[in-house]
Amino acid sequence: MSRKPSQTEVYEYDAPGEADALTLRTRDLAAPGAGEVTVEVITAGISHIDGFLRSGREASEGGWPRRSGSEFAGVVVALGDGVSAFRIGDDVIGHVSSGAHATYLNAPVSSLVRKPREVTWEVAGGLYLAGATALTVLDELRIGADDTVVISAAAGGVGSIEAQVAKHLGAKVIGTCGERNFDYLRQLGIKPVKYGDGLAERLRRAAEGRPITAMIDNFGKDGHELLPGLGIPAGRYRSSADRRNIELRLLDGDPEAVAKGTDLLRRVAELARVRAFTPLVSGFYPLAEIADAYADLDKLHARGKIILATHPVTTARTPNARQIHEAAR
Repeated sequence: MSRKPSQTEVYEYDAPGEADALTLRTRDLAAPGAGEVTVEVITAGISHIDGFLRSGREASEGGWPRRSGSEFAGVVVALGDGVSAFRIGDDVIGHVSSGAHATYLNAPVSSLVRKPREVTWEVAGGLYLAGATALTVLDELRIGADDTVVISAAAGGVGSIEAQVAKHLGAKVIGTCGERNFDYLRQLGIKPVKYGDGLAERLRRAAEGRPITAMIDNFGKDGHELLPGLGIPAGRYRSSADRRNIELRLLDGDPEAVAKGTDLLRRVAELARVRAFTPLVSGFYPLAEIADAYADLDKLHARGKIILATHPVTTARTPNARQIHEAAR
């Protein structure tokens, strides 16, 4: 039997600001329109680009209040007219321009893919932005088995997926990071190299005589100026600004952009299903603690993704390895 919720709890903000500007409000939820379904959100991701839009560092269209969040995973609970691709009870992963930080939302079927059974809810909620961005960058650079690629911030949400998928494609991958993340990258089969002075020489040593053919800069430093010395063509380099532009395009509500984003999400979900990459969830927060989740993200120390949950089994806090390491410094 179809269960059609009439209300949702959703995070909104009334003016540009940081995470403390977000307010959880109860709003009426219309029945899904033609070509739409209602999804009960189980998990949702947070991202730097969502924060940039909220704070006004990136332009955002529309009136006030505005809603937060762009990626989610959940269960279909109601169908609009003409929907045949999904049924009540289907597990889905989806993307929207805004409004994913909610308990329920209406989404067009064009923005949804089926959640593979092998992909956990914790992982599924944060797949879209990081995964689709990573695949777009790798596609643009045509990364393959003949490449030796350097990826900065290789332990982060986007960088870790880029590194693992590039390795899956046969490339030799060198990841720049802090020493705390060396063991994590080694476990993924990625050669870790420390940031900082002398980086170019350390990268050459890590390449073990192979030419470095591509570079992806997720960190925003030690990027473009290294290209001549390493012999990397400018066309095989992507900057953190390039990444930000990709992420903004992935949040575009234009039907063509939505379709492209969904195609990428379908590929990402399949790669996650076959373990071409293993996403790491470094922070798991109840929806009500969204400000704490963003504070964690803004430290720029997180590995993998930080996820929000609408129905966590427990709200008890357990320090993770990163927090223990930072407290001991």
